[in-house]
Amino acid sequence: MPEFRMIDTGPVRIRTAVEGDGPLVLMVHGFPESWFSWRHQLAPVAGAGFTAAAIDVRGYGGSDKPDRVEDYAMEQLVADITAVAQTLQPDAPAILVGHDWGAPQVWNSALTRPDQFRAVAALSVPYTGVPSRPFTEVFRQAFTNKGRFFYQEWFQEVGPAEAEAEHDVRDFLRKFYYAISGDAPPGTWPTKPAGASLLQDMVDPDPFPAWLTGEDLDYYVAEFEASGFFGPISRYRNHERDFTWLQSFRDRRIEQPALFIGGTKDPATTGFGAIADPIGVMRPHVPLVEGHLLDGCGHWTQQERPEEVNNLLVDWLKRLD
Repeated sequence: MPEFRMIDTGPVRIRTAVEGDGPLVLMVHGFPESWFSWRHQLAPVAGAGFTAAAIDVRGYGGSDKPDRVEDYAMEQLVADITAVAQTLQPDAPAILVGHDWGAPQVWNSALTRPDQFRAVAALSVPYTGVPSRPFTEVFRQAFTNKGRFFYQEWFQEVGPAEAEAEHDVRDFLRKFYYAISGDAPPGTWPTKPAGASLLQDMVDPDPFPAWLTGEDLDYYVAEFEASGFFGPISRYRNHERDFTWLQSFRDRRIEQPALFIGGTKDPATTGFGAIADPIGVMRPHVPLVEGHLLDGCGHWTQQERPEEVNNLLVDWLKRLD
């Protein structure tokens, strides 16, 4: 296990797993995960001559868990990432790596704080620029208004989504992880009407794919049974706040060196089918991006394909200097 440090950002304390010595590479996880989603990357990155650090995003694991929805806005999360980076490496800008919701967090950290971050890598979620409208408008036009279920609509109301996830955490995680993994056959993420719950018609596989062992799942279950899901799900309740905050950066691009790794079976990489060329769509906004798509990989990029991700990530890190 890496060394754990509690880093005080001012508003909250962020638990950070740290390994190695050298230039800082700060890793940010997505939903529903923790620092543990980077367990396969910490040692290889540290071994390549870097300080590898992975945080529990506020609301998760060992980090503080504020009790207001607005405490999980992108502006607050970027401030946490910046404070952790400044604490661990006060004299030089850091390198960021993010996955799932961690990807927008590191993209927007690089966008809004170029003085603090010299390079950025993201897994799963491409960067398509400062939004022209809140994402709630996008998914309601595409799904809700047509009577179709979309999981982020299910997450908007405080209470029901938390109750469903917390009723049986192991069941929730198994079904959610499997449904958008590369192992799931087409149709495993069910098509259902608006108003359904997330777990309705979801599949619990037996056995579970080998990339997540029973011991791995035990760790995640224990973390979420202790933390609950209010903070993690509240990230999805801040689209309007995020949109408003980012408008002052509309004319800015991410000019730092960048790496993107996605999966051909990851719905987040393809924007649920709306993005035909995820790497090409990024270039106007991230001109120095280097992109890779892993054939057959699902959403849990660095856990499903650790060796491929590590090879690409470490090679890119070494070439930065």
